Amino acid sequence: MSLTEQMTALAENAKAAAHLMTRLSTAEKNDCLLAMADAIEANRGAIKESNAKDMDTGRAMDLSQPMLDRLLLDDARISAMATGLREVAALADPVGRILDERNRPSGLHLKKVAAPIGVVVMIYESRPNVTADAAGLCFKSSNVTILRGGKEALHSNQIIAQLMTEAGQNICDAFPEHAIQVVPTTDRAAISELLSLTELVDLCIPRGGEGLIRAVAECSKVPVIKHYKGICSVYLDAEADAEKAIAITVNSKTHRTGVCNAMETLLVDQAIAPTVLPQVADALRAEGVELRVDEIGAGILGEGITAATPADWDTEFLDLICAVRVVDGVGAAIAHINTHGSGHTDSIVTENEPNARRFQQEVDSSTIFWNASTRFSDGGEFGMGAEIGISTDKIGARGPMGLEELTTYKWIGEGNGLTRD
Repeated sequence: MSLTEQMTALAENAKAAAHLMTRLSTAEKNDCLLAMADAIEANRGAIKESNAKDMDTGRAMDLSQPMLDRLLLDDARISAMATGLREVAALADPVGRILDERNRPSGLHLKKVAAPIGVVVMIYESRPNVTADAAGLCFKSSNVTILRGGKEALHSNQIIAQLMTEAGQNICDAFPEHAIQVVPTTDRAAISELLSLTELVDLCIPRGGEGLIRAVAECSKVPVIKHYKGICSVYLDAEADAEKAIAITVNSKTHRTGVCNAMETLLVDQAIAPTVLPQVADALRAEGVELRVDEIGAGILGEGITAATPADWDTEFLDLICAVRVVDGVGAAIAHINTHGSGHTDSIVTENEPNARRFQQEVDSSTIFWNASTRFSDGGEFGMGAEIGISTDKIGARGPMGLEELTTYKWIGEGNGLTRD
């Protein structure tokens, strides 16, 4: 069978499963999700064994330490996958929600009702926990998933999908056989083949680095929900509390450096820079962070720092590196972010509410925090159970994507022999 035939068969099976998914009740879907969670926990040994093979592959590929960290499945992350599935089961079913309802003078009664999207292709790098998150969210929202992880995570992805499918089939006779599928080949050409099938595939959601996302968006003929970079900034306003500034900055940068909601740029108001910047810099350097500082900041911090280059303001480091700039007020901070940011997540630290509200109103990003770490930009932290991705698009889903973002809608009309004049 050729690659084209193989991907077509995969998508045809998914499309058929999508029609069957609409027949499952909320209770059936929840029972399946709970059984999937139990199966993942009960088979953690087999998951770790498969993941160990992938870790060996990752090392042989000379993956960076942040990428290897994403690839690893330890007991805590396996438990987190199961917990995420249980949390998704506990959430309200997004399908069937009445979004609008109206009666027309003609006698026509209309409802705008949330409906599943259909066949969703997930393309992602390293993180095999995405397999459980994506499949679980899609299943609860009555969507079918085709999962295409990186070749370094193939064994982990396959066993997770297999365990979820078997658990669903064991608990529910109506479980569609092809509700959750993993692309069985690591051939990159499979992606373009799959994403050319516009009559079978409804949506693609890529998760990973900018290179992956741009490559997917450029080759896809189906709609793509995306974010290219996670250039997230924290701005320490003139009225920032120093203790909060240190805690939020350090957490935003060092909690996990290789993720898209980690801080990459620190902006410090010039009014507090002489006193607060040295404290924050010491706290970051104590965590091993390399600071790339502008001229004003360098004058405050003295020797032992790296001078920032223009490219640093536009770089997603995904590492223990932070660009630091001193700015003249909240307006300058907003201008910097709207020029150099990626529209992902930004935060202001301040005790001045008008400045905070201005920052949140004028910064053009999908998520904007006040006195909170950028690391909270996450579906789980938003109460979505698990997260299928983060979108910086402005049409459709924006920010962390959970169940509601995985639905579209349709109009349901009722009459009594109505004809139009």
